[in-house]
Amino acid sequence: MQSPKEILADIWTAADGDPAALDAVRLTGDEAQLPSSFRVAAAAQTSVAATGLAAAEIWKLRSGQAQEVAVEMRHAVAECRSERYLRVDDKPPPPAWDAIAGVYKVRDGFVRLHTNFPHHRDAVCRVLNCKPERDEVQAALLHRDGEEFETAAYAAGGVVAFMRSYDQWSATRHAKALAQLPLLTISKIGEAAPKPWPKGDRPLSGLRVLDLSRVIAGPVAGRTLAAHGADVLLISGPDLPAIPWLTIDTGRGKLTSFVELRSEQGRATLRDLLASADIFSQGYRPHAIAGLGFSPEEAARINPGIVYVTLSAYGHAGPWAERRGFDSLVQTTTGFNHAEGQAAGVDGPKELPAQMLDHATGYFMAFGAMMAKARQAREGGSWHVQVSLAQTGRWLWNLGRVEDGFAIPDLKAEAVTPLMEEVASGFGRLRAVRHSALLSKTPAFWARPAMPLGSHPAQWPPRD
Repeated sequence: MQSPKEILADIWTAADGDPAALDAVRLTGDEAQLPSSFRVAAAAQTSVAATGLAAAEIWKLRSGQAQEVAVEMRHAVAECRSERYLRVDDKPPPPAWDAIAGVYKVRDGFVRLHTNFPHHRDAVCRVLNCKPERDEVQAALLHRDGEEFETAAYAAGGVVAFMRSYDQWSATRHAKALAQLPLLTISKIGEAAPKPWPKGDRPLSGLRVLDLSRVIAGPVAGRTLAAHGADVLLISGPDLPAIPWLTIDTGRGKLTSFVELRSEQGRATLRDLLASADIFSQGYRPHAIAGLGFSPEEAARINPGIVYVTLSAYGHAGPWAERRGFDSLVQTTTGFNHAEGQAAGVDGPKELPAQMLDHATGYFMAFGAMMAKARQAREGGSWHVQVSLAQTGRWLWNLGRVEDGFAIPDLKAEAVTPLMEEVASGFGRLRAVRHSALLSKTPAFWARPAMPLGSHPAQWPPRD
C-alpha cells in the first residue's frame, strides 16, 4: 500500500510536476482519523498537499524563492468536512437534507434520492406520481426496479442513484470508459503567447478566477485559489437555487456577483469578465455551458491563453458524460456505499464519513488550474483541465482498503478546535476551519470575508 508521500508523488508527476519539488513537502499525522474502510484521510491530505505544492512552485517561478509545504493529516481531514464544523454566530448547521432525500428500497435493492433543489424533488415526484412525503415515495418505489427508476428520473430532470456493488459498476460501459482516463486531464486547446505573471506578494496575486459553480467541489476549488491570493469572482444567478450553509463555508476569500446568463446582457457581461480572466472554473454540463456561448473552445477564442477548468459528475467520456450528479449519488452508483455497508455490517448503503469525492475533486480542480497556469506562463497556449467526481472516486478506491476501519472513532468537534479561526463575514461571526496546507514563506489565508451571493458588482478589482 502506498504511503501518502508516494500517492502525492503520483499525482504531482502525472501533471508534469518536477519530481525534485516533492522534497519540500512534509506530510505528518496518523491515517486513523475517521471510521471508514477506505483511505479517506490519505485522500484528504494528498489532495490538499497537491494544491499547496503547486502554489509553492508558482511562487518559485514568480520570485525565485523556494519554500516548504506542510500538511497535517487531521487538519486536512477537518478541512474536507469543513461544512460540518462551520459556526455562524455560534450556531450549528441547519439540517443538511431535504425531507425526502436519502435512501429507499426498490424491488431489486436500494436507491438514493438527492432532492435538495426543488426542481430535482419535483422531478422525482412526477416520475413516481406521488406527493413529496417519505412514506408515499417509499410506497411508490417498492414497485420499481432500481436501474429503470434511475433512468426515468434522470430523463425527467431528477438526480438519483441505484446502489451498485463495485463489480456491478465496473461492468458498465461507462465505468470501462472512465478506466481509460487519468485522474485529471490537462490538455492544450489553442495557441496563445505566454502571459507574464502580474505583480504581487502571494503565489496567485493578481490572477483572476471566474467561479461558475455551486455546492462543494467547484466552490472548494475557488476557495483554495483565493487562499493563495487569487481574485476569485463567484458568478451566480438571482434565481439559481443554492445551499446557504455551503455558500458561507466556500465563500471565504471570494467576490460574488449576480449575472443572468439567460439574457444577452448577462452573457455580454460574462464575456467581458472572461476577456481579462486567467482561469474560468465551471460545473455546468457540456451542452449547457456551450449553449450559453462559453464552451472551452469559445472561451479560448474570447481570451487566448485562458485556463478553463471543467467539473463533471461522471467524467467526459462514456455514455454518462452528460449525467448530473452529486457526491452522495456518485458514491452510491460506483460501489462505495455498498462496500462501506458490507464493511460496517449494515444491510444497505453506508456513506463515506466525509463528502470526500466533492472535497478532493475541488482540490484537484485547483491543482490542475495552477499546473495549467504554470505551463501557460512557461510555454503559452490555452489549456483545458477536466476532473470528475467519478474519476476521483476511482482514484480513492485504488488507494486500497483499511482493515477494521470502522473501529476508528469519528473525529470529534473538540479535536478540530485548534484548527479553527474566527473571522467576520457578511453573515455574522464565523468560526471555520483554517486552510490546511501550510506554506513557509507565503502562508495561505482568505483576504476577503464570505458575503451573501450578489454582494459585489460584476467587475474585476484593479491589479496593482
